[in-house]
Amino acid sequence: MARRPNSAGRGRRLVDRAHAWRAGQGAAATGFTSSPEPRTIGLVARGRQLLAGNFLFAGQISTAPEASIWDVAESGDGAFASDIHGSAWLDDLAALGDRKARAAAQTWVWEWIARYGHGIGPGWRPDLAGRRLIRWINHALLLLRGQDKAAAELFYASLSRQTRFLARRWKSAAPGLPRIEALTGLIHAALSLEGLTELARPAIAALAKECRAEIGAGGEIPSRNPEELLELFTLLVWATEALAEAETPAPAELTEAIARIAPTLRALRHADGGLARFHGGGRGLEGRLDQALATAGVRGRRDGLAMGYARLAAGRTTLIVDAAPPPTGAAGAEAHASTLALELTSGRRPLIVNCGPGTSFGPDWRRAGRATPSHSTLVIEGWSSARLVEGTGALTGREVLEDGPDKVPAELEDMGDRSRINTGHNGWQMTHGLTHARILDLSYDGRSLFGEDLLTTLSDADKRRFDRAMDDQALQGIPVAIRFHLHPDVEPALDMGGTAVSLTLRSGEVWLFRHSGDAELRLEPSVYLESGRLRPRATSQVVLTGRAMTYATRIRWSLAKAQETPDSLRDLLARDAAPEDD
Repeated sequence: MARRPNSAGRGRRLVDRAHAWRAGQGAAATGFTSSPEPRTIGLVARGRQLLAGNFLFAGQISTAPEASIWDVAESGDGAFASDIHGSAWLDDLAALGDRKARAAAQTWVWEWIARYGHGIGPGWRPDLAGRRLIRWINHALLLLRGQDKAAAELFYASLSRQTRFLARRWKSAAPGLPRIEALTGLIHAALSLEGLTELARPAIAALAKECRAEIGAGGEIPSRNPEELLELFTLLVWATEALAEAETPAPAELTEAIARIAPTLRALRHADGGLARFHGGGRGLEGRLDQALATAGVRGRRDGLAMGYARLAAGRTTLIVDAAPPPTGAAGAEAHASTLALELTSGRRPLIVNCGPGTSFGPDWRRAGRATPSHSTLVIEGWSSARLVEGTGALTGREVLEDGPDKVPAELEDMGDRSRINTGHNGWQMTHGLTHARILDLSYDGRSLFGEDLLTTLSDADKRRFDRAMDDQALQGIPVAIRFHLHPDVEPALDMGGTAVSLTLRSGEVWLFRHSGDAELRLEPSVYLESGRLRPRATSQVVLTGRAMTYATRIRWSLAKAQETPDSLRDLLARDAAPEDD
C-alpha cells in the first residue's frame, strides 16, 4: 500500500522551510574547532557506480551519465530523493577517493547549496539534515581541498544554517532513530563549528532523554529491528566521539545506553558477521557493526533472549529465532509476522534465511515480505500469524500488525550434548484453536539441528474452534506448511528418492535436510529481498506440507552436515559477488 500524502505532512514541510530560512540569519562559522576525521565507511564499488552515472537509491536506479545527482533526485519519488538528500553517498565517493570522486563530491555539495541551501527541497527534514551534516563534516577535508575562499565561506555558511535549523526543529523528528539522527548531527556540528558550541548543550540533554525513553533495560528498541538498533548504536557512538574530542563529558544516559546495546547486537549477529534479518531489517552495512563495537569498547554478549530473539551457537553454526510477540502500533509499522521464524548460518555462509524487507521494491513486495509465508517457520496456509491492517492517525497510509500472538513463551536449555530453544505462540488460537510449539536442538559441535513443530489445542474452547475450522475445510484437515527459505548462494537438490534435500554451500559444505512423519517434501521457488539491489534475487525454499487432522499434529525434521563434510573449511570470502539482476 502506497503512503498517501496528508495535510499534516505538508504543514510540517512548510514549517521546516520557514525555520530553514530563519536559520540563515545568524553569523556563520568561519572554520572548524579541530580537523574533522571521517567516521563513516563507504563502498568503493558504489563510488564507481556513481561516477558512471548509475544512481541506486531506495531500491530504484536511474542511469544518467554526466548528469547532476540533483537532477536525478528530482526525477525520482520521495524515498529516492530523500536518500540522495541525506548525502550518505559521500561515504562512497570518499572510499573511492581519486580525483574524479573528489570533483564529483565537491560539485554536488556546492550545487546543493546553490539549489536548496535557503530552505528549498525535501532535504530540510530534521533526520536528513542530521545525516547530511555528519557526512559533510566527516568529509570536509575532501570537500574543501583546492577550494577558494568564497567557496569555503559558502560551505561554512550552509553548515551553520543547517545546524541552527536542527536546533530549532529536532523536536519535530519522530521519536527513536529519526530524532536521534537529528540530535547526533546537531551535536556533531555544534561541537565542530567555531562559534556554535552553545547549541550543543540542550541537544546533549535531549539525546540523554531519548536514550532513557527509547532504549530498554536489555538494550532493545520497540521496533525489534536489528539493523535499526545498529544504526541507532552507531549514532550514539559517534556522539560520544564528538563529545570526547570536544573534551565534553558524555551524559551517563548515553554511555549506559551504549553499554546496554552492545551485548544485544552481538547476540543478534550470525557467524558471518551479519545481523539477523527480522522486522524490516537487513544484514547491516558491511563493516559498520565491527567498527561501532570496536569504538564503543564494550565487551560481552547478552545471555538468554536479546530483544526477543533466541540465539544458539556451536562450532561454526549460529541459529537465531524470533521468540517474542511482534511489535504493534507505531513500532509495528515495518514489523513482520515472523514469530518463531529461524535463520541459520554456517561459518561465513548463510543457509536458512527469511525473505527479508521488500520496502525498496515497492508496496506489493513490502507487503509480501511481511507475511508469515516469507519466513522460515510453520504457517497455516492462507493465514499469517498476525494481520496487516491500515493504520490510523499518524500512521494513515501505512499498514501495522494486529491480532498477532501475545503469548510467546521461550526457554533456552543446555541439554549436555546439545542446546535447545523451546518456544511457542498463540497466533492461530482465536482463528483455528491451535497453538504452535517449536523445539530446536543444536548439537554441541554445530553439525546437526533437530526440529519439532507441533500444532495443538490447549483447552475445550480451542477444540471447539478447531472443530469449526475443520468444518470449514469439509473435514479434509487444515493445510499446514513449514517453510525453510534458502540463501541464493545455496544449491538445493532433491536426494534419496525425494525423501531428502541436499544443500550445497559455496564453501563446499553439504547439509542434508530430512523429515519424519506424513508430510510431503518439495522444493519451491522463493526470493531474497535485499536493499541496494535492483530487484529481488531468485532462490529456493524447502517446504514440508501436510494437514492438521486431529487436536495435535507433530512434524519432525533435521538439518545436518553430510558425514564427508569436515568441521572446518578454507573459506576466505564472506560473500561472493553476484550479478545485480540475478
